[in-house]
Amino acid sequence: MAKKKRPVIEREEVVVKFVGDSGDGMQLTGSMFSDVAALVGNDLATFPDFPAEIRAPQNTVAGVSGFQVHMGSSKIFTTGDLVDVLVAMNPASLKSNLKWAKKGATILTDTDAYDDKTIEKAGYKVDPLTDSSLDSFNMIKAPITTLTKESLKELGTDAKTAERSKNMFALGMLYYIFNRDLKPSFKYFEQKFKKKPELVEINKIVLQAGYNYADTIEALESVIQVSAANMQKGRYRNITGNVATAWGLLAAAEKSGRPLFLGSYPITPATEILMELSKHKSLGAKVFQAEDEIAGICSAIGASFTGAMACTTTSGPGLSLKSEAIGLAVITELPLVIVNVQRGGPSTGLPTKSEQSDLYQALFGRNGECPVIVVAASSSENCFYYAYMTAKLSMEHMTPAILLTDGYLGFGSTLFRIPKMADMPEINPPIAQANDPEYKPYKRDPETLVRQWAIPGTEGLRHRIGGLEKENITGVVSTDPMNHQVMTNMRAQKVEKVADFIPEQEIDGAAEGDLLVVSWGGTYGAVHSAVSQMQKEGRNISHAHFHYIMPLPKNTGKVLKGFKKIVVCELNSGQFVNYLRMKFPMPNITQFNKVQGLPFMINELTDKFNQLLEEK
Repeated sequence: MAKKKRPVIEREEVVVKFVGDSGDGMQLTGSMFSDVAALVGNDLATFPDFPAEIRAPQNTVAGVSGFQVHMGSSKIFTTGDLVDVLVAMNPASLKSNLKWAKKGATILTDTDAYDDKTIEKAGYKVDPLTDSSLDSFNMIKAPITTLTKESLKELGTDAKTAERSKNMFALGMLYYIFNRDLKPSFKYFEQKFKKKPELVEINKIVLQAGYNYADTIEALESVIQVSAANMQKGRYRNITGNVATAWGLLAAAEKSGRPLFLGSYPITPATEILMELSKHKSLGAKVFQAEDEIAGICSAIGASFTGAMACTTTSGPGLSLKSEAIGLAVITELPLVIVNVQRGGPSTGLPTKSEQSDLYQALFGRNGECPVIVVAASSSENCFYYAYMTAKLSMEHMTPAILLTDGYLGFGSTLFRIPKMADMPEINPPIAQANDPEYKPYKRDPETLVRQWAIPGTEGLRHRIGGLEKENITGVVSTDPMNHQVMTNMRAQKVEKVADFIPEQEIDGAAEGDLLVVSWGGTYGAVHSAVSQMQKEGRNISHAHFHYIMPLPKNTGKVLKGFKKIVVCELNSGQFVNYLRMKFPMPNITQFNKVQGLPFMINELTDKFNQLLEEK
């Protein structure tokens, strides 16, 4: 059939979500769609959404898996609020995601998936495709499973294999809707299935069949064009926060001249950092998958003692288990990077959902006076830079440092411009020199209060450290009360002095005004977008997003004093706001919180900010 000439609608940004049963391949489909968007030059942000249950019942809402892509011709800061295009492969995925579709959104669904049994299991009383509940949407109802099987008849493909390919038929339709080239995906099939040429052919045929079918249907009145974004020249790749974190740690190890050691235990949503680092033995990375969280961090402390750039990765429950060992690293004053990819809690909580509820634990969750550096990343791409800076601060200041990311950043992806190592900041660990007659285990630099890192085996530097309190300078075991006071003060002051080595807090907007919005961590994209929207409307509003939590930037107090009202936005019940109240007791600090395992939506933020601006 000849191609139809359809009008092309230019869009600056579009949000697309692929949803289906856990076995429908929605993660792969979404990843391929986003990779093609990146290749044509769109900026983008993605987020996979999958069930916490390992084997949720088929065709139930609990078993729905999804992948959201926000792409645009300008800078993209979030994965999007409501979706413009929803691909729903079965009734359950339609049921659970319809609330996220904009009014008038295009919904593509597989009519073959709608029978009495699947409709009932999804929680519908009647078939949603035959009542009037979807009248406000542009519905594309296609027998995707049947058409997939028909496209493979000539190959003689068995029914089960053919049915597993239906996600590629849907993807082909999306490529037509968005005027995308099929060749990059053809190349992907050739690389992925190079040892199984029959699978290459199957996927190519089905993808092309979906594209061709979309060209014939009346429901499509136009195609959508999202032009390339104007981005800085360089080499880019689509990167998840977890992979970016792993790369940042590798870069810090190279720059510091210290071999990287990771001692970790798998835990959602942090496991991919361990997996990524295990691929880079050629770069000197040593990865130890321990039998539990405690063994993971203790092995890392041992590696740090021997001179390695030591790391351990986890999520909230694992950080709880590591707390005593973090105290050991604090009292021994050894560098150690602890990455916490936060998830919903408490206990097992919501393993596949994102939250910011581990801040108290990072700041205070240890016995005794036990200060550590705390840093927070704010985007999937800058997980690279803040992993690098966390390692730099930890090694140069000889103290453990916690990097807080979250499931939204770790699983999500953005475009990442790969930097040159020559452009990264220098890292200079305070390594003690052989046969230094002045060396003592706890002799400190008078400016930074940092002790030297004596690598075991270095001639003339025999010493011992451990979990018992040590005498200042000499390092012998001491229970003297006055010495304990001195050492406790030293460890706290050493962390506070890190404020001299981090940037001052920046403000997006005027330095004084009616309302300052404060945020930290993975909420940056949504809060920045909301504030920018209101600034364009002429509202007197500014934004301060914090990456350095302990210690806070030196000018934090000055920043806060410039505004009549302050609102702190967090995905918890109010942890950073209470921390700020401890440091800067001010009556005008309010809070806006959400604890649903979901990110902020831009409209709920703007509603809150407008309310605060209008209140007298």
